[in-house]
Amino acid sequence: MTPVKTPRSYDARGRRAGAARNREAVLDVAERQFLSHGYARTTVAAIASEAGVSAELVYKTFGGKGGLVQAIYDRRLAGVGPIPAYQRSDEMRERQSDPADIFKGWGRLTAEVAETVTPIRLLLRTAAATDPDMAQLLARFEDERLDRMRHHAQFLAERGFLRSGVDVETATDVLWACSSVELYELLVLQRQWPPDRFAAFITDMMRAGLLPR
Repeated sequence: MTPVKTPRSYDARGRRAGAARNREAVLDVAERQFLSHGYARTTVAAIASEAGVSAELVYKTFGGKGGLVQAIYDRRLAGVGPIPAYQRSDEMRERQSDPADIFKGWGRLTAEVAETVTPIRLLLRTAAATDPDMAQLLARFEDERLDRMRHHAQFLAERGFLRSGVDVETATDVLWACSSVELYELLVLQRQWPPDRFAAFITDMMRAGLLPR
């Protein structure tokens, strides 16, 4: 008798892995071209050509240049290492009982994320001056950052860490200023501060602005 052949189940893992590799390759190329040539002068066709994929695939995956910038920004916002910076931040604050230690950890993470994300934020800021889509994207990122700082401020208030007279909105503004690209640009990019000095400065700013004197 001829053995009955059972249908083989389709294993999509290889296909997904290939798609993930293509995605990362496209983002690597797009980031390099954006930072080298600027947003306006970079084209999807040039990115696709260097990455070895079709322009159609880039549009299908990212929706165009705006989607590429968003994906690059999200990737850099995660910081360094396999665990995203925002997750490390939340886990760290739950482990610590001393607010001074929490601010020290936040200072280090602020410096880490600023180093990775600032080039893209500066690219966005320049592009937003003439491109409405980039202006809208930049405004959305700023709103998300403000929400994140409010999330931290509410945690500090709930734990009773804030100085008397400092409410959640004031704490939000202090944390928002400390995490701004403008502060990193002034002190690190222009004044050439090393990252550890910048991290210590951010820590001191948060302590001075929020903790009891």
